[in-house]
Amino acid sequence: MRERARIDDVVSSYVTLRNAGGGSMKGLCPFHDEKSPSFHVTPSRGFFHCFGCQEGGDVISFLMKIDGLAFSEAVEHLADKYGVQLRREDGDDGPQRPRGPARGRLLEAHRVAQEFYADQLSRPDALAGRQFLSDRGFDQAAAEMFGVGFAPREGEALTTLLRQKGFSQEEMVASGLVAVGRSAYDRFRGRLLWPIRESNGDTVGFGARRLFDDDRVEAKYLNTSETAIYKKSQVLYGLDLARKEIARSSQAVIVEGYTDVMACHLSGVTTAVATCGTAFGDDHARVLRRFLDDRGGLRGEVIFTFDGDAAGQKAALRAFNGDQNFVSQTYVAVEPSGMDPCDLRLAKGDEAVRALVAERTPLYRFVLSNIVSRYDLDRADGRVDAMREAARLVASVRDRSKVDAFAREVAAMVGMDVDEVRAQVKRAEKWGNEKPAAGRDGRRGNERTQRDAAPAAPAAPPRAPMPALRDPRFSIERETLKLVLQHPQLVQRSLEPVTPDDFTHPAYRAVWEAVVAHGGPSAGAADPGWATGVRAALENPFVSAAFAELAVEPVRSAGEPTEAYMFAHAYRLRELTLLRRTAALKSRLQRTDPSSAEYLQLSSELWTLEQRRRELADKAVGA
Repeated sequence: MRERARIDDVVSSYVTLRNAGGGSMKGLCPFHDEKSPSFHVTPSRGFFHCFGCQEGGDVISFLMKIDGLAFSEAVEHLADKYGVQLRREDGDDGPQRPRGPARGRLLEAHRVAQEFYADQLSRPDALAGRQFLSDRGFDQAAAEMFGVGFAPREGEALTTLLRQKGFSQEEMVASGLVAVGRSAYDRFRGRLLWPIRESNGDTVGFGARRLFDDDRVEAKYLNTSETAIYKKSQVLYGLDLARKEIARSSQAVIVEGYTDVMACHLSGVTTAVATCGTAFGDDHARVLRRFLDDRGGLRGEVIFTFDGDAAGQKAALRAFNGDQNFVSQTYVAVEPSGMDPCDLRLAKGDEAVRALVAERTPLYRFVLSNIVSRYDLDRADGRVDAMREAARLVASVRDRSKVDAFAREVAAMVGMDVDEVRAQVKRAEKWGNEKPAAGRDGRRGNERTQRDAAPAAPAAPPRAPMPALRDPRFSIERETLKLVLQHPQLVQRSLEPVTPDDFTHPAYRAVWEAVVAHGGPSAGAADPGWATGVRAALENPFVSAAFAELAVEPVRSAGEPTEAYMFAHAYRLRELTLLRRTAALKSRLQRTDPSSAEYLQLSSELWTLEQRRRELADKAVGA
């Protein structure tokens, strides 16, 4: 048996192997998690060995380890595959296998079921299934290529067939193909079926699509329950068809459904796979990574396709948090109108599906863009808030080598200095260490350990308190309002161009708005009781307290303030506003394509603002 079954041929069904020289081959070990290949196979000797986890042996022990087979089951599997006839001797029972039906019997039951379901698709009562496929652009050849089948509606057809083939009720139930109530009955009834296969082509489960309104199970898709051979977190639909091309091109495309896999493969994207009724997780990444190859240091690609809606953005965030599972670069491909690959192929043809994958975007840029897009980047506070949220996400990345690159990307997106972003990321990291996130993943509604859960972004710090009234940043605003309240007769002409936007402290802005609401400084010059009326209109205690300080604190002029002194403050106040607008324009320029017409327009506006600012600065000095 060992002579007939070449170990490199068997192992290649589970691992992508490359020549390592000296008659040896190497790949990523399937028995432990690694990013650099340490798993070696020597075909001439028929042995494998991993220098990372120390697993080793021959072709039989490899199958026993990777598929959980007993010795006799591994031998039978190889005999079936390579056409070797086995001869049993009396009393030769072999090693004791685990309890429950043998893995080989469960796989055989699925082989029988898959052939049965595929044959049923051509029957008259499967018309609804054929129509479903036709409506989505799949003909008979496509159905045969993917092994699509139909489960009869009567409910005991497969059960009867399996009994005739010699399967016990224990084996049928353990396989997940048959359930038991008052009697045994087919698990799938009146549904379109996709066989879910391991990378070596063995069918281990089915995905079933609802076709009829009277189906008692309301779920649109019903998958095989987990069994000894089917673990949904460890299988990828279409991997049996895609694995060779994934290894050749070092690219994998992750889509969301069975029909999307079909559409991609038929369109020429033959590296497409999909999860089976669950989100893409760490175990899926480990399975997929065994078939990706770094191709001599040129890293491969993992491309996720998501809907453009909120659910798709959440899926992208989960994928981003698991990005470190891959040595390969991760990307996302989203069709602008929200169509999935199957709908896109129907609407625009095969070329559109290929273009969707070709026009992929780096995953981190997609996720960060979604965060940044929720803020108004033309406002200083919007840019700061966007930077803070994006920095919290960057701080949650486990692969520290990527943090600085992500920080630079955030700086470019938001239009802020990269050092500011780096500092914010460090603050977010510190906050995250002080306030570790809980281990419950509320999005999926189930308990997960902190190790397995995708790392959530650290919680936001509490809202900052009101800035101090005497903060030097607001000194011009404070001095200007002191002049307004104490010497309104000096400021009637100088403050005509001033607006509430010239005041950045919330309390000072509120005081100015109350002044304007009561007729402005000109009313104060004519009415001695004017200031009292302004204060009475202030309902916020903090603003009232600020007003009281402004009304009595001496101005900073060397002697009695003059109109020139007031004009100097008014010019400086407006100059600071222009400086803020200039910073906002520079931020927009940083986020704009230099070759666009918008860039030229913004540059012109920036030049105009700079000229006005210089004029005001000159007036402030000469006043």
